[in-house]
Amino acid sequence: MKVILLEDIENIGKKYEIKEVKNGYARNFLIPKGLVKPITEQSLKWLEVQKELMEKKAEEDLKHVEEIVSKIDGMEVIIPVKIGDKDQLFEKIGSQKVSEKLKELGFEIKKSQIELENPIEEIGEFPVKVKFEHNLEAEIKVIITEEKE
Repeated sequence: MKVILLEDIENIGKKYEIKEVKNGYARNFLIPKGLVKPITEQSLKWLEVQKELMEKKAEEDLKHVEEIVSKIDGMEVIIPVKIGDKDQLFEKIGSQKVSEKLKELGFEIKKSQIELENPIEEIGEFPVKVKFEHNLEAEIKVIITEEKE
């Protein structure tokens, strides 16, 4: 029996693919659980509409991500920190701290998106890459300065 998958099903296929499955498996398990739709003229039309909606959503997501990348690329992020006598930092600056600072500036960037090989341990300017969906990335400049009291 040919069916349209309504979600990803292990060992069968991905959402909205048309697959051939055994009649009993489809009738007794997949259809009652709402995992597939049998192929009919109506279901094929429905599938076309769903694919168009997915394409539009993917395009909108891409535009949104491109917009964020263009705003954030080249941005300077200043992080003031407490410094000891010999210019050593009292804390290491990792991706979590950079993510928090970007959130303060209005950008919802997860720490997993920030590519920082090692935590920053000294005053100065450091280039940091920020990864986004659709294989896009931006580079920001993280500037570590002394915290003024």
